[in-house]
Parts: sequence; structure tokens; C-alpha cells
Amino acid sequence: MYSMTGYGKGVASVDDKTVTVEIKTVNHRYLDWGLKLPKPFLFLEDGIKKTISAAIARGHVDVFVTLEQQAGAEDEFVLNEALAAKYIAAAESLGSIVAGRQGPNPSQYLEFRTKMYEAALRQPDVIARKTAATDPEKAENDLREVTSKALEEALAKLKEMRLREGEALKADISAKLDCIEALLGEIEALAPQVVANYREAMTSRIAEVVDASKVDEARLATEVALFADHCCVDEEITRLHSHIASARALLEEAEPVGRKLDFLVQEFNREANTIGSKANDLGITSRVLAIKNEIEKLREQSANIE
Repeated sequence: MYSMTGYGKGVASVDDKTVTVEIKTVNHRYLDWGLKLPKPFLFLEDGIKKTISAAIARGHVDVFVTLEQQAGAEDEFVLNEALAAKYIAAAESLGSIVAGRQGPNPSQYLEFRTKMYEAALRQPDVIARKTAATDPEKAENDLREVTSKALEEALAKLKEMRLREGEALKADISAKLDCIEALLGEIEALAPQVVANYREAMTSRIAEVVDASKVDEARLATEVALFADHCCVDEEITRLHSHIASARALLEEAEPVGRKLDFLVQEFNREANTIGSKANDLGITSRVLAIKNEIEKLREQSANIE
């Protein structure tokens, strides 16, 4: 059993390139994506998604891929003068507008120009790195291979963390199922007494207003039988026992079971509500409320399972 929450990181290198892949997953009803890739990796997007889809069935997945490349001896950094001039011209126009509104201030204007040049140098493509000529096909294959290695490592660490979290969830859910089963056993013990208590109460109330010898036993037996039929919760108890057994079986499955457990928890709640509405007894009602409290905890935990 796997949790939907986890984190994994993988790093791989080839020649002067180092690729880092980070994967973060959180709860989601379905498989949802967030993928951030540098431009040189866009051709790998479909492959990365297919690899992760094969490993993760449910949850929101954020994937971050970063590339670090050391400058080679033959690499050069080239200034795109035309583009830099456009950035600077736009910034100077803005500076003129600000100066016109606030009045001339030489020290502020000098500081503004310094920041303007710094900002221009940080803009995309103003300073381009020109590397030594390489075989495009080899460069692409190198990126594919190193990204695959980093992705494989990140997924392995992610699955390890999700499995560890999943085992903790499994133990917690098992404990809650044990608690529900124990409360259900108490309800089973109380249920037969409900009818006897009702008959006794009816007899006592009738005796307060009618002589005991005049009580119509047949009519009383009919009323008690109708009440017994109305408050009988044997079917609901049997179904809840069945749901508990099904939940325990799901916990042992190797495949993702989060959605199945979500549905099963709804059935738990349906049967508990029916028992509460049918059983006209304070002791049973208090135990139903305790069961519903455990069911709500089950619902919250099932939302964390893949």
C-alpha cells in the first residue's frame, strides 16, 4: 500500500552536464500533473509523463528538472547588443517618466541606471552561451540518457517514501477497523434486549391506565412484533461485518486501492446511519456515534492512499 504523499530526488551526469530530477506528490482524486522543464528538455516531456504514469496511479505530481552545465575551455559568452540596447532604451524611457513626475534627483537617477543595466543583463538571451560545436544527435541522446537515470533514481526514492507512509496508514486503518468491529459487537449484544425493553415499557405504561386483566395480549404482541421488525438491525450489522472484511482484504492488495476504499467508506457510513435511525435505544445510539467518528477518520485516511 502506498501513500499519495512523497518526495524523491535523482541526480545524474554526463560529460559537463548534470541533470537533477525532483518529484513531489500530494493528495488528489486522480493523477494530476505539474511539469517544469528547461528548454533543452522539451522533447523529453512525453517520455517523462509516460514513465511517471506507469509508476504512479493517483495523486498530484510536481516534477522539476534542472540542468547544470560547466563552461568548457572552448565555450564563449556572447552579448546580444541589439537586444540589450532595446531593454536599456525601454528602461531609460521609464526612468524619464519617473523623473518627470518626481523631479530631477541625480543620485537617485544614477542608482536607477545602475539597476537598469543589471536588470538588462539578467534578461533572457541578452548574454548567450556559445558552446563548442557538438553532434546534435549525440547531445540529444546524452540528455535523454542522463535524464532517464536521474528520473529512475527520483522515482525509486519517491516510491520508498510513499511505501513507508503507506505502511503507517495501513496500521492506522487496521486499528480503526478493529475499533469499529468491537463497537459493532457491543451493538449485536444490545440489539436483542431492545425488543424486550420495549415490551416491558409498553406493559408498564398500559398497567398505569388499564387493569392488567383487561390487557389485550394479542394486540400487545402485534405492537411488539411491529416494533421488533422496525428496529431490527441484523442486516445492517451483517453488511458492516462484510465491509470490514472487504476493507481488510483491500489493505493486503498490491494494486492501488485508494478509490475502492473511498467507496467502501461511504458504504460504512450508510449502514451506520441506518442502524442509528432504526435502533430505538440510547446504548446503541451512543455506539453508532462512536462508529461514525471512526468512519470519518477512515474517510480522511483513505484520501491519503494511492
